[in-house]
Amino acid sequence: MTDAYDDALKITPLFDLHERLGARIVPFAGYRMPVQYPDGLMKEHLHTREAAGLFDVSHMGQLLLRGPHAADALETLLPIDVIGLGLHKQRYGLLLNDQGGILDDLMCVNRGDDLFLIVNGACKDQDIAYITQRIGKQCEVVPLPDQALLALQGPRAIDTLSRLNPSVADLVFMTGAFVELVGTTCYVTRSGYTGEDGFEISVPASHATALAEALLQHPEVKPIGLGARNSLRLEAGLCLYGNDIDINTTPVEAGLTWAIQKVRRNGGERAGGFPGAELILGQLDGDQPLLKKRVGLRAEQRVPVREHTELQSVTGEPIGEVTSGLLGPTVDTPIAMAYVRPEHAVMGTTVHAIVRGKPIPMTVVAMPFTPNRYYRG
Repeated sequence: MTDAYDDALKITPLFDLHERLGARIVPFAGYRMPVQYPDGLMKEHLHTREAAGLFDVSHMGQLLLRGPHAADALETLLPIDVIGLGLHKQRYGLLLNDQGGILDDLMCVNRGDDLFLIVNGACKDQDIAYITQRIGKQCEVVPLPDQALLALQGPRAIDTLSRLNPSVADLVFMTGAFVELVGTTCYVTRSGYTGEDGFEISVPASHATALAEALLQHPEVKPIGLGARNSLRLEAGLCLYGNDIDINTTPVEAGLTWAIQKVRRNGGERAGGFPGAELILGQLDGDQPLLKKRVGLRAEQRVPVREHTELQSVTGEPIGEVTSGLLGPTVDTPIAMAYVRPEHAVMGTTVHAIVRGKPIPMTVVAMPFTPNRYYRG
């Protein structure tokens, strides 16, 4: 069933397949995207945890940076070690503005002849413009609008994809390779957005439907929509851009300091040199104050707590806000991410979420909410 939407919305190369599969289509990031299929969100979520789910994420932006100075140039925009990134190794990165706010989060792969970037769909146009404006004279910035992107996620994803090409079994988490699938060359990384083992596959748009149909022929694979993608990533403790991170949060406030390698920190060989470095590195060293911190919350009552819900201390003082929240299908309890004042971010702290005027007790807990199962070899 297709919801009402503006005719100006774009479609991915798999749109006809989604409609044939009975997907409910909704507007998302400027596209008509499947939010769920006839089985529904709960079954799709649990199936991905137990077997393999296929996601169309072709709304995401894909681009290349080419040239001998591409890595040096990209380090002026991201607080990560790009220069030291090994061949066909992938790294999570944060695109920053001059105030240290997060413009987007992305994936970066060193493919030897180029750097391959995947950015969020809702941000891709401004990301490409920003990257081009900032470093377009130091390297070639090449958008890839004719590439689709599929994600095959879950413990049986390896069984399925290795039937199409056994070489994918050689990959481990956050590595990639050029792989022949359904008669065309794809770029495959062993990574994803669910907390499960799995793969992301950059495939020519002309072959996307054939690849999706080939994967769906296997009984362990089912199509999965954006609804389950959201619940899976939240259980995995992964941020959603626009909800849990944005231009008003720094990497330190967001708890993403693991994404800033030692070489880019104070005392490192290439410390700083990225937008907002003085503030961010000051926060890392404790020289700049933190006004808020991202935390995981687990509800003590079976009441889902949604984004924008106010959080209060047990004495009724406003202390923050929920940024993502739902009833976790795997953990079978309401969970949430939120920003709170640092003194309320200690593990085990009780806070109150104000739902329809009533305080719902929630406890600050470690993330992920369910163990990640990435394949590291």
